[in-house]
Amino acid sequence: MEQPRQVLVQQMTVEADGVLSLVLVDPVGAELPAWQPGAHLDLLLADGLVRQYSLCGDPGDRRRYRVAVLREPQSRGGSERVHTVLRPGALVDIKGPRNHFRLEPSPRYLFIAGGIGITPILPMVAAAAASGADWSLLYGGRAAASMAFREGLARHGDRVRMVPEDVHGRLDLDAVLGTPRPDTLVYCCGPESLIAAVEKRCTSWPADALRVERFAAPEEPVRDPADESGVEIVLRRSDRSLRVPAERSILEVLLEGGIDVMNDCQEGICGSCETKVLEGEVDHRDHVLTAKEQASNTCMMVCVSRARSGRLVLDL
Repeated sequence: MEQPRQVLVQQMTVEADGVLSLVLVDPVGAELPAWQPGAHLDLLLADGLVRQYSLCGDPGDRRRYRVAVLREPQSRGGSERVHTVLRPGALVDIKGPRNHFRLEPSPRYLFIAGGIGITPILPMVAAAAASGADWSLLYGGRAAASMAFREGLARHGDRVRMVPEDVHGRLDLDAVLGTPRPDTLVYCCGPESLIAAVEKRCTSWPADALRVERFAAPEEPVRDPADESGVEIVLRRSDRSLRVPAERSILEVLLEGGIDVMNDCQEGICGSCETKVLEGEVDHRDHVLTAKEQASNTCMMVCVSRARSGRLVLDL
């Protein structure tokens, strides 16, 4: 189990309406673990709150991390605590970085961001520019004042198109996705409505051309418990076996059995509960792993996924 690391909140900056960025540093000035574009941190807040925030600074700067947090009206407590309680000088525990939204090599990229979804895209844009790849960014938001990091993006000129909805309407996805490009990877992050619209338009694109990162799970048909079956879980390192009944998740049974598994969303979107699979075939139901990663059968999100084989051996 990964142990938390304590960092110091060095600086907090208002980046847009409702958006605060945090600069996090080691309290004694040590280097922080390396990361690549697309990575996120787990912030371990008080009262058991764990929230994921994308790293949006410079991967080459090992002395500081930067994340940005949108104050959500329907917050479960994480963003509200960051905005109202955390202040420069405070200490906070983190885990990670972890990356389920990696920037893969490509001669051309199309980045699409909505609202706070710009955060993981920022270091991707910088990496694409540094690599000499052809790239463009379509960035939408409710209004210009709500769109963070506009000034920094403006220096890229016409490679970046910023579209405040109150002035220009919604993003014209047909214009940028209407013609499939075999040489292009599409990276999208934002609200579920945007991701769903992008996914729909990318059905005619090459397989694996689209990479997304979600803030919420898409709506899916409710599964009938009668169609589910029990699962036997063998914990290799703990030398234990647990039975997961049809009506319960693997995560619930693990936690009830005293197995300390990091978790947050319990919807298969945050990646916190990723667990290494040693044996067995996984019935993947997450929205984190790519189709290729799921097919490799080497890990799973225990909050939502189950077993096709009826038995799984986990590295726990």
